Amino acid sequence: MTATLSAEVTAAAERIRRYVRHTPVLRTEFDGRPLVLKLEQLQRTGSFKLRGALNALLSGPRPDQVVTASGGNHGIGVATAASILGLPATVYAPVSIPESKARRIEEVGARLVRVGTTYAEAAAAAHEMTNARYVEAYNDRTVIAGQGTVAAEIVEDVPETDVIAVAVGGGGLAAGIALGSGGRQTVAAEPQHCCCLNQALAAGHPVDAEVNSVASSALGATRVGDVPFEVLTSHPVRSVLVGDEEILAARDLLWHEFRLAVEPAAATPFAAWLAGHVSGELPCLVLCGANADWTPSM
Repeated sequence: MTATLSAEVTAAAERIRRYVRHTPVLRTEFDGRPLVLKLEQLQRTGSFKLRGALNALLSGPRPDQVVTASGGNHGIGVATAASILGLPATVYAPVSIPESKARRIEEVGARLVRVGTTYAEAAAAAHEMTNARYVEAYNDRTVIAGQGTVAAEIVEDVPETDVIAVAVGGGGLAAGIALGSGGRQTVAAEPQHCCCLNQALAAGHPVDAEVNSVASSALGATRVGDVPFEVLTSHPVRSVLVGDEEILAARDLLWHEFRLAVEPAAATPFAAWLAGHVSGELPCLVLCGANADWTPSM
């Protein structure tokens, strides 16, 4: 399956090209070490999620309406993709969804329904809406192929990079990175108490995991998807964990040193790099989103 999915990343890049930004990279160094930052927080909608949502909706028959469940960024991506394509959309979200993300979902014209305390509960409610095309957040091959276009751009722009580090929620972006990276190692970074991939790898299969982190609105999947898990266990992927304090410090450092404003989830790979968990001669860290209201402490 993974070989076919790799080809689908190439097809997805062509399919969504006219709608998304080819986000820039920043070649820099910090603490005497070379580093590349993929500035995906500059993507339309403020995160990578638009890529997978568009590829899903552009694959197959055109639906009459769209529905999804999300902790925030995926909902913004699906709502925006639906708006671009002229489709009505409904987004189910946990009641804990940050107001900044809820506001953006509604600003692009989608109907927002708050239900439950977790993503899993919101997803269960969304699946009851049977007269619409459900767009998975991560456990879908078309979504994964769309997210893989992030890696395709990195490889095109910085072919000498040898490792790509990315934050993990349900695994869709990490799986896409693994598929689109041309065999480079993927470092999958997660918060210590919000790490469904790390626990799945330890168990040998997806399992339910704790969701308790400053980054949980973006990374708070209870269980890694079966499709991403199959991809991630058949590619060179290393799982690493960082603490919430490390994530917040990394977020603030990205602002202080580079004037890059990102949400906690997007700072997770940088936190892993600062902690020495990301090796390589020229690593690339994916800054995956910036949909949060915050004031840096520095």
